[in-house]
Amino acid sequence: MSKLDDIVFPEIVNRFSNYQNHMNRSPATINQYRMDLMLFIKYQIAKRNKLPLSGDEFNSISIENADIRFFREITSNDIYDFMLFVTNERGNSAGARARKLSALKVFYKYLVFVTKETDYNPTEAISAPTVKQRLPKYLTLDESLVLLDTVRADEANPHRIRDFAIITLFLNCGMRLAELCGISLHDIDPKLQSMRVVGKGSKERIVYLNAACREALSEYLELRKGMQDIKDKNALFVSRLGKRISNKTVQYIVYRYLEQSGLGYRKLSVHKLRHTAATLMYQSGKVDVRVLKDILGHEQLNTTQIYTHVSDAQMQNAMENNPLSREKKGKK
Repeated sequence: MSKLDDIVFPEIVNRFSNYQNHMNRSPATINQYRMDLMLFIKYQIAKRNKLPLSGDEFNSISIENADIRFFREITSNDIYDFMLFVTNERGNSAGARARKLSALKVFYKYLVFVTKETDYNPTEAISAPTVKQRLPKYLTLDESLVLLDTVRADEANPHRIRDFAIITLFLNCGMRLAELCGISLHDIDPKLQSMRVVGKGSKERIVYLNAACREALSEYLELRKGMQDIKDKNALFVSRLGKRISNKTVQYIVYRYLEQSGLGYRKLSVHKLRHTAATLMYQSGKVDVRVLKDILGHEQLNTTQIYTHVSDAQMQNAMENNPLSREKKGKK
């Protein structure tokens, strides 16, 4: 049960969520919209009633009565005040503020253009804060090999073969966490040449498997045949209870082996294994960025181009490390 399950949302927000589901927004995106709208509503109620803007009293504010009249009364100044609130009181970064503003913009566009419950959009003239483009964190080739060797050598772990296959797929295919957990047996080509994954917005794509993936999957599938009490017969990766493996379990597996391999200090998330695959393919495999876009399931090419910036940064670093770079103008 998620923390959202205990919250009674306004009917207008529930209808908005249903519409987003109809538009094939991912469950994670819909839940994030709901959380952002919940915080916005609580802030507006607290401000109007001169209630504390933090603590138990703020957290316990009921939002279920926020109706279309509530949202019609919101002004652009209210939106600006909310942005200041999440900046000063909650320490939100530019990226977090941009996401919250995006949720409000999508919500008001729904009210104006879809349900036509209002003709005023207080977010329309408000620009998102500039978000600095950060280079993705990733494992080097040597670090990736250390991670794989650590899993392979962990013979005390009864799920070692499964965990090795999971991390091998992450590092070679660059798939997302939810994509990996959602793989079913019927998604896999019988010859282990490729598999179908379902990405953001329920968009399907084919992921081709290299020799390392085929070997790891073959070993795991052979082991899976002898497993008893599998409850989800169709799931590729199953937990110790025989159910489809969860995002949380996979995150735990990755964090555990990052720590065990001495890489825990890097503070890398599971998503960084996706960055690792993309970076290694672009830099070492000489993969064209347009091909990489399709491999990763990106909607826009500019999303993929961040990996070309990693290469640019490395080239700049190489130039700086040239011993001649430290030589000043010669003496007369």
